[in-house]
Amino acid sequence: MSNYHIKHLEEYYKVYRKSVREPEVFWEEIAEEHFSWHKKWDKVLEWDFKKPEIKWYQGAKLNITENCIDRHLRTKGDKVAILFEPNNPEEEAQHITYHQLHERVNKFANVLKNEGIKKGDRVCIYLPMIPELAVSLLACARIGAIHSVVFAGFSATALSTRINDSDCKVVITSDGSFRGNKTIDLKGIVDEALEDCPGVHSVLVVNRIDSEITMKEGRDKLLQPLLDNASSHCEPEIMDAEDPLFILYTSGSTGKPKGMVHTTAGYMVYTAYTFKNVFNYKDDDIYWCTADIGWITGHSYIVYGPLANGATTVMFEGVPSHPDYGRFWEVVEKHKITQFYTAPTAIRALAKEKLEYIDKYDLSSLKVLGSVGEPINEEAWHWYNDNIGKKKSPIVDTWWQTETGGILISPIPYVTPTIPTYATLPLPGIQPCLMDENGEEIKGKQVDGRLCIKYPWPSIARTIWGNHQRYKETYFSTYENNYFTGDGALRDTVGYYRITGRVDDVIIVSGHNLGTAPIEDAINEHPAVAESAIVGFPHDVKGNALYGYVILKETGEGRLHENLRKEINQMITEHIGPIAKLDKIQFTPGLPKTRSGKIMRRILRKIACNETDNLGDTSTLLNPEVVQTIIDNSF
Repeated sequence: MSNYHIKHLEEYYKVYRKSVREPEVFWEEIAEEHFSWHKKWDKVLEWDFKKPEIKWYQGAKLNITENCIDRHLRTKGDKVAILFEPNNPEEEAQHITYHQLHERVNKFANVLKNEGIKKGDRVCIYLPMIPELAVSLLACARIGAIHSVVFAGFSATALSTRINDSDCKVVITSDGSFRGNKTIDLKGIVDEALEDCPGVHSVLVVNRIDSEITMKEGRDKLLQPLLDNASSHCEPEIMDAEDPLFILYTSGSTGKPKGMVHTTAGYMVYTAYTFKNVFNYKDDDIYWCTADIGWITGHSYIVYGPLANGATTVMFEGVPSHPDYGRFWEVVEKHKITQFYTAPTAIRALAKEKLEYIDKYDLSSLKVLGSVGEPINEEAWHWYNDNIGKKKSPIVDTWWQTETGGILISPIPYVTPTIPTYATLPLPGIQPCLMDENGEEIKGKQVDGRLCIKYPWPSIARTIWGNHQRYKETYFSTYENNYFTGDGALRDTVGYYRITGRVDDVIIVSGHNLGTAPIEDAINEHPAVAESAIVGFPHDVKGNALYGYVILKETGEGRLHENLRKEINQMITEHIGPIAKLDKIQFTPGLPKTRSGKIMRRILRKIACNETDNLGDTSTLLNPEVVQTIIDNSF
């Protein structure tokens, strides 16, 4: 029995039992059989959730790019590693083989070295979905630099916060990006961000849209001439198993974003293992994940997981609606996609359109469909299953987080019987549990509680960059000796898990985790605003949208309010990015608060969701009369 490919349910249970009974033996066998190491580990695992400290494959030496590229060259050198599908369907797709990827990564790595980047230095990457984005990650990993990718939809303020937090020395960006029929001035955003980033000494600029850009002398350099002059040989830096591979920022429920640190060996082993099993990957498959590499999904399941398996992974620059709503399906037919991994938001948006956008394309190559970013609702699941999978391609509804590095709970295609809205069973090595409000574990079936994980897995984030105390408080202080996910879940009679959503002040909008605190901070900077509170409410495409309750310093009416709504959303766009804009803004004289001054968001959520029949106990409110005022003026 190969312990890499699980082929039926009985085998899943056998593998799962072993992984829980002897986790170290289980993960040691996988690491030994499927990867190349310069030196084997002295110890598989050492951990203590109280500190919290987790170390996998201690003492092992490796370079992740050798596992993702070099070791495939002998047998798969001419196989396509990255298939780039541009924004404009008229522009030719690029087929980058493993040999070509090897050369491109080495050249880019040498460019970084020439910029003075060495092992342990941080490099910020702010690029659209073009091949240079994947190449830049791998080039950093080649020389032991720590990459920090910032999604190219974030504002200058959000970008500078992330650059400064991790003290990046170099920024890699492009002149701009294509998005549907629009272009975005990425270089201009970087220039604005760098007004507040004294630590950055070089900006490397990819030419993508041929736009006029300002180049700051001594700092900004066009990338292509540097690549042309670089050597295509670069010895990989030998890394320790626990050396950081990358930092990726995720929204916190309080204040500034958290820079999650993922290390090298455990992350590699886990993303490769889960990619192979969750997507039922076979050698000639053409796998497509539509995410952006700016998110963890792109890191793990566009770059590292697929390439570690010698797969062909598709990078898509465009959007699902350009030039029309058939674009995804046109790409599936064109490249004979076998696995298709996307977000419920995209599925819901496409489900609103006519079926003729699908019917004109041949989707028969599809074998596995995936969903990621938030729990998929039943209606979208059925639409996806009926119209895209034609009821023959299993849907893997994957649950995981930036912090987990890889998928933790998911069906395995052709193995796990699926139920709409259920993430189903934990993957091997994952030990979930449900906890009650008092910190006690809830045993048995048909129960719900807070989802925790009892035991470490190889790709768990090791810390928050520069703030281990925050890491401890956020994930390990709520339930002793458990990693707390921040999500609620229920477990049914057969042990399947269904994720019920966040239990803190993080709202998932279109698959993006948005902390309410940074949005409120942005709104409160408006000179007319005294205070604000943000909650989520159901939205039939985004899953959730944002509803803002805003108290003004002075009351005004009508047109003034409309202008203020625009200005508030503009401030949010500038501070965070357009993804965090509010769908509804209600001006209110007050907010429901407890006597200790805490805003009772539960009540605001119910009003936003139009569920005002049962607001629960309002007796602890300092100002219960304000609730009726808010209801009377709600949308």
